[in-house]
Amino acid sequence: MEHADVVVIGGGQSGLATGHALLRRGIRPVVLEASEQAAGSWPHYYDSLTLFSPASYSSLPGMPFPGADPNGYPHRDDVIAYLTAYAAGLDTDIRTGCRVTGVHGTGSGFEVELADGGRLATRAVVAASGTFGRPHRPTLPGVDGFTGPVLHAADYRSPAPFAGKRVVVIGAGNSAVQIAAELAQVARVTLASRSPVKLARQRMLGRDLHFWLSRTGLDAAPLGRFVRTPPTQLVIDDGRYRAALAKGAPDRRELFTGVDGAKVAWVDGTREEVDTILLATGYRPDLPYLAELDGALDSAGHPRQRDGVSVTHQGLVFVGFEWQRSLSSNSLRGVGRDAARVARRLAAHLARG
Repeated sequence: MEHADVVVIGGGQSGLATGHALLRRGIRPVVLEASEQAAGSWPHYYDSLTLFSPASYSSLPGMPFPGADPNGYPHRDDVIAYLTAYAAGLDTDIRTGCRVTGVHGTGSGFEVELADGGRLATRAVVAASGTFGRPHRPTLPGVDGFTGPVLHAADYRSPAPFAGKRVVVIGAGNSAVQIAAELAQVARVTLASRSPVKLARQRMLGRDLHFWLSRTGLDAAPLGRFVRTPPTQLVIDDGRYRAALAKGAPDRRELFTGVDGAKVAWVDGTREEVDTILLATGYRPDLPYLAELDGALDSAGHPRQRDGVSVTHQGLVFVGFEWQRSLSSNSLRGVGRDAARVARRLAAHLARG
């Protein structure tokens, strides 16, 4: 059986940042990426996705985000190209098309099982597989009986297939508002949610919001240990979404009270036929391969960790999950900080033999 000191599961931004941090400590990990490209979930996001953090705040350690304008906002394809180049520059073993199906404890560490039947023995495991593979589909009143398609934002690519349709987008976060506003250019769209949409100005006093988050220290503050339920997400807005909502494109409503066939029932008692319901309701940690590692996950499938380090298994760490340590833990700008911390812990673990 093949052996490795550290196996990193996931070759997206979190896995690559961790690979870089481990290399700086003289540890050359094996990085396993399920897809055929070391760019994580980015190739699967919708076509028009644009970062709400400027290029200067969207880099992994050791490689600034390229481009002539550091204050510009990179497009999805820019991020894919950046991550691909970042992976090519890492002097480590990155294997694409390698899906991990199980991690099992051994007396000396772990055994990593692959979908093709392969196995690796390792002293440490980094779970950096993110959340895209586990879209969150909340229980909604009557939606199981809806006769039209119920999609998730993970399925959405562009507005073209929805032209002329009646669409209800569920959610109040960045993706929900972005997708609803884009769809509203070609379709009749309602943005529905249990809580109001909270808009935050993208620029204040001539500076991007991320400048102020960094300057105040809030971006890196270890608040994750105090967060049990992630707070309602602020929608970063340069003015476009406020204007779109103000003119009713999309219109904003409270979540429907029920569904009967193709019709939804709104809180005011009206009923309306709808073509598509699209859930922009986020994601949850995608860690099925840890299911048999006793105690590694809680009952909801979330990692049991503190500052990225498993509280139950020595040599198991996590990188890149929402509020893992800070509000930026699952972002390009913040994942490098978390990666450096867990790399330090893993180096100490390996040194103990």
